[in-house]
Amino acid sequence: MHRLLRLVIISCFTLARNFTGVKVNLFIPCFVDQVYPETGFNMVKLLRKAGCEVVYNPAQTCCGQPAFNAGFWDQSRTVCEKFIRDFSEAEYVVAPSGSCVGFVRNFYSDLFDNSALHNECKQLQRVTFELTEFLVNVLHFTDFNAEMNGVATYHDACGALRECKIKEPPRALLSKVKGLELREMNECETCCGFGGTFAVKYDDISAAMAGQKVDNAVATGADYIISTDLSCLMHVDGYIKKQKAPVRVMHIADVLASGW
Repeated sequence: MHRLLRLVIISCFTLARNFTGVKVNLFIPCFVDQVYPETGFNMVKLLRKAGCEVVYNPAQTCCGQPAFNAGFWDQSRTVCEKFIRDFSEAEYVVAPSGSCVGFVRNFYSDLFDNSALHNECKQLQRVTFELTEFLVNVLHFTDFNAEMNGVATYHDACGALRECKIKEPPRALLSKVKGLELREMNECETCCGFGGTFAVKYDDISAAMAGQKVDNAVATGADYIISTDLSCLMHVDGYIKKQKAPVRVMHIADVLASGW
């Protein structure tokens, strides 16, 4: 896991010098590493521009969410324990995924409360952030001098919105992108239908929910659907491509890294 991203990011870090400011430990979710590595690269680009020293632990693996959600708590606990140990010395852990961050913050307690890792778990939960909330709420950095022409609409991913309470930070960042007009779609907070294994177990319902999300986005005249979570965007993009809908998906890190 993390083979390609590991090699490229470590190479970038060995060339970096004279970082100032806070130290950030990068967590790259499974699907970002395997399917959308460019988003990981852009995340590094953003954090470095915001003045952070970025550290990448090549031993990192999954946060443990897939096994937990499927009901395999013992197997998930093993993966989560490794995650805690991998980031035990981190000042901050930042990820381009509200879903993974929400899982660490809200569900690690179910696995580690009153355990030998209780204190380590609580500390990790305190310092783990989704990218946009970290940029806006911790660093107070909103303007990357990004530029991207077009109309966009924003999808509030369930993990980011409901588990991490992230609503305004992505919009504050997008409002600073030159040439980008942001239009709110109807039911922007409604689930896209992915839900991990939900999309597999209830594929007809899941596809209908994706269709509703795409229809609402297209009705705004948007060229892009933007979100914090590539799991949602990957699901929606499958529907877009099948139906040949006139809209594209983009992770917010890729938008903020545009034009500079």
